Amino acid sequence: MHALPAQKVLVIGRTGQVAQALAQAGAGRVVNAGRPELDLLEPASVARAIDHHAPDVVINAAGFTKVDQAEAEPVEAESLNVDGPRALATACRSAGIPFIHMSTDCVFDGTLARPYRPDDLTRPLSVYGHSKLRGELAVAEALDRHLIVRVSWVFSQYAANFVRTMLALAQTRERVTVVSDQIGFPTYAPALADGLLAMADAICSERFSHWGTYHLAGSGETDRASLARAIFDISRKHGGSFAQVEGILTADYPTPACRPLNARLDMSLTQDVFGISLPHWEDGLAETVPLLVKKLAVI
Repeated sequence: MHALPAQKVLVIGRTGQVAQALAQAGAGRVVNAGRPELDLLEPASVARAIDHHAPDVVINAAGFTKVDQAEAEPVEAESLNVDGPRALATACRSAGIPFIHMSTDCVFDGTLARPYRPDDLTRPLSVYGHSKLRGELAVAEALDRHLIVRVSWVFSQYAANFVRTMLALAQTRERVTVVSDQIGFPTYAPALADGLLAMADAICSERFSHWGTYHLAGSGETDRASLARAIFDISRKHGGSFAQVEGILTADYPTPACRPLNARLDMSLTQDVFGISLPHWEDGLAETVPLLVKKLAVI
């Protein structure tokens, strides 16, 4: 699908992985907004920010993202993941602009034997997953011209993520325990940002009509323990920290929040409608790990 680039993209969020990657990928046309200017807990500030920036499209890359912490803070998760997106969608409707809202594989229970398609049955296992699903429904109810884009296993040199966590743990441990039965398509945040901006360009066309839910994930399947081993293999070659990885079943590694064993997201619809595919996770990891090795060396 060919479309003229959106002239201005307002990204909600500043410090998260995807928000930072979008700022880098869309330099010159991406504007990031976050607290105190825009507070998802204050609908009036949401409307003011959209009115002030007058964007062509809004991408929501903010929210409550700490999966385990959400179990102890359900009210906060609900406010940021449901009420906030509803306020954004409502403000976009008033401004007459389209809205892209990011969601997660955690809306699924992970029991399917194949990658999840956007129209598959949702059944969250955690407070976080439930809040993200209710956020999807709130956006769809408030605004017709929306995309809900589910992502999974995002990593990069930015902010907190699995790659940074593994490298930090290896600085003080010779062995780390990582679940080996959770599988997914790891997604490189800069590539994800490119995909989101391509989707933003497409939906700014007056001819676009394929509104709804899509998946955006990297190519290549792996499990968490294998991903950790790949991280340490690259880190060792660049003089960074590394550790032995001991695989363990999720059932034997209790966490406050349950996570889907199958986090794979089917990209077929996204490829058909937008012509977008993301690179193999190994390519992104090869770029990410050396950058983080340098960052962690100076902390």
